[in-house]
Amino acid sequence: MTKDLNQTVVVLDFGGQYKELIARRVRECGVHSQILSGATPLETLRQIAPIGIILTGGPHSVYDASSPHTVKELFEMGIPILGICYGMQLMAYTLGGEVGPCKVSEYGTISATYDDKACALFDGLESETVTLMSHTDCVLRVPDGFIGAAHTADCPIAAMYNAERRLYAVQFHPEVERTREGTRLIHNFLYRICGAKGDYNIDDVIDRQIRAIREQVGDKGVVLGLSGGVDSSVCAAILERAIPGQLTCIFVDHGMMRKNEGDEIERAFKGKSLNFVRVDAEERFLSKLAGVTEPERKRKIIGEEFVRVFEEESDKYAGSFLAQGTIYPDVVESGLTTGAVIKSHHNVGGLPKDTKFIGLVEPLRYLFKDEVRALGRRLGLDEALVSRQPFPGPGLAVRCIGEVTKERLDILRDADYIYREEIARAGLKYDQYFAVLTDMRTVGVMGDGRTYNYVLGLRAVITSDFMTCEYAHIPYSVLDVVSSRIVNEVKGVSRVVYDVTGKPPATIEWE
Repeated sequence: MTKDLNQTVVVLDFGGQYKELIARRVRECGVHSQILSGATPLETLRQIAPIGIILTGGPHSVYDASSPHTVKELFEMGIPILGICYGMQLMAYTLGGEVGPCKVSEYGTISATYDDKACALFDGLESETVTLMSHTDCVLRVPDGFIGAAHTADCPIAAMYNAERRLYAVQFHPEVERTREGTRLIHNFLYRICGAKGDYNIDDVIDRQIRAIREQVGDKGVVLGLSGGVDSSVCAAILERAIPGQLTCIFVDHGMMRKNEGDEIERAFKGKSLNFVRVDAEERFLSKLAGVTEPERKRKIIGEEFVRVFEEESDKYAGSFLAQGTIYPDVVESGLTTGAVIKSHHNVGGLPKDTKFIGLVEPLRYLFKDEVRALGRRLGLDEALVSRQPFPGPGLAVRCIGEVTKERLDILRDADYIYREEIARAGLKYDQYFAVLTDMRTVGVMGDGRTYNYVLGLRAVITSDFMTCEYAHIPYSVLDVVSSRIVNEVKGVSRVVYDVTGKPPATIEWE
């Protein structure tokens, strides 16, 4: 995909936790970005021919021999470079400056002053600003030819630059929201220093991927495991547009979807110029789960059975390509671009050796989640699919504490539907919300009789990255309506509770 783009900015990763956010900010500014390991050979960079390079932060001390380093020649390639946090220290250290421990470490939101308004990074920005700092080391002396361009109360050199060589660096993190005007600073680097044209947009991505799919696939068939999630749905949509009539979507219905969700997925794709196959495997999955209560064991059973069902159905299409909705964060987290494995992903790493498929098609491989959603809207997918909340692969089994049975799933489905319906009716916007059926029963009174039914939990969170979250402060009036409807309309529930725990210490899901 990169070869087709006119301009690319390479993000060289030195262990920074915000590398993906840097790459996303660059794309938000209309420039394609690509994350690579900080150890990427110079020859590889020359072949990519980026208009700019950004060096990420990292948890290391640059003066330690075991820390990741780079070569002086990187800064002599004539390509504009922006160093961020550790990237600034690395630039200074490599070019003969001095880096050492701070007298006072800086963490969190820090007031900063841009001292040199001639610095192109700060063009149009306020002199007094707020930045996010996270460092115990700092630049004590800039390399020859560089100018110190910003400071804080405890960091005399919070930015530096050499305009002639187009080398710039900041100690803070402009990519995060807590740095005021940080995106504008990145925009300045891209357009004032790198000479960006802003030639990256979703419409171009669609056109390029359609051409690439047609060139790769030719007249062969393509098989896609369709879950109804954002990634697989958008993958199906772009494949259908690129190769109408050649795509087979296999939807393995394991019986643990939310209320009406299986039918909604079928309606969304049935009748299009593709072959939609819905495999009703509910009884098969539930029989495997009978008597199982341990969360990880449930996940493993469902995952293994899903693969078996998909393989059995896809055997009918041997000699086809396999399509996957792999997205860029999956690739980055699996270490295929940076060498650092954050977590493995089942859909990353290529085809197994004994596969019946002739190749792998991954049209979303270089896109971030927000770009995938935007692409789905451009392709005309229903908003309910495009904006779908994260939903576990094992489905409601994750939210059914204890044994998973048809009866318990139906209770959870009905309660969850009421909850989501009332949240929508109230016009509330949360990043994720759902119901959980516990394995606890409590005494209740309904009419003149004593009941002994389930406790149902409600969860709603606010988050930007799903790595951390805060619980949502749902108005009591809404919770009151939700609780009343559930205990009156859902047989088997007599008590409703609301989860007021953040992440950490809790996780978003209960299992």
